[in-house]
Amino acid sequence: MAPSSGNADNQIEYVTVTIDDQLFGLPIARVQDVFVPDRLTRVPLSPPEIAGVLNLRGRIVTAIDMRRRLGLHHNGKIPPIAVGIELKGESYGLLVDAVGEVLKLAKDGCESKPVNLDERLAEVMAGVYRLDGQLLVVLDVDRVFATNSAALAA
Repeated sequence: MAPSSGNADNQIEYVTVTIDDQLFGLPIARVQDVFVPDRLTRVPLSPPEIAGVLNLRGRIVTAIDMRRRLGLHHNGKIPPIAVGIELKGESYGLLVDAVGEVLKLAKDGCESKPVNLDERLAEVMAGVYRLDGQLLVVLDVDRVFATNSAALAA
């Protein structure tokens, strides 16, 4: 399925990101900004997916390492780019390997979760789109935080 050019009411825009060679989509309405994390400060006793906190234009931002959050292979390096998300008045940066383009896709083209998916991925996804040669996994931002929200409030 290629990006759609149909009725605007039936479309949703996604910011695409890559995490461990997998393409993910974040609803553009949930994305505040994209930035390069600078000088992360580790938070003692925080869970492994908390890469640290940083100061972004006067706001304290909790950086979430999405590789660790999804239980994927971690190469020991801090991912090079972050997608800014706000949830319940708190600022977070989802650390990802790369940020791609914005895709406008038909809402009815989103398929439900495949049954054979790893449960860590299944619990944070809203669905999938079949694009030319790859799958776009749509992340449910609220679910990314819901499973460990107490721990993420660093």
